Amino acid sequence: MARAKWKGTVLAESNKFELVESNVYFPPDSVNFDYLRLTDTHTTCPWKGLASYYDVIVDGETNRDAAWTYLEPKEKAVHITRHVAFGGEIEVES
Repeated sequence: MARAKWKGTVLAESNKFELVESNVYFPPDSVNFDYLRLTDTHTTCPWKGLASYYDVIVDGETNRDAAWTYLEPKEKAVHITRHVAFGGEIEVES
């Protein structure tokens, strides 16, 4: 079981996840998108492609760009399409 939490709030939880470069990627149906807001931030990974970022918002507090996803990853990363990973202050257990 993998779980992502911030400020005691569970953001994602699943028995099925992908581990890529030490990051847990949660399938979209296991993520509580009520706490995520898509931002304009993007980065590019040479082998995964273009990452899109989310702010995480809990109890009125915002953790900027603390989650990311690959909406249309490159071929080698197709297994994480639309999966969400968390970083920064987000506690991720797996």
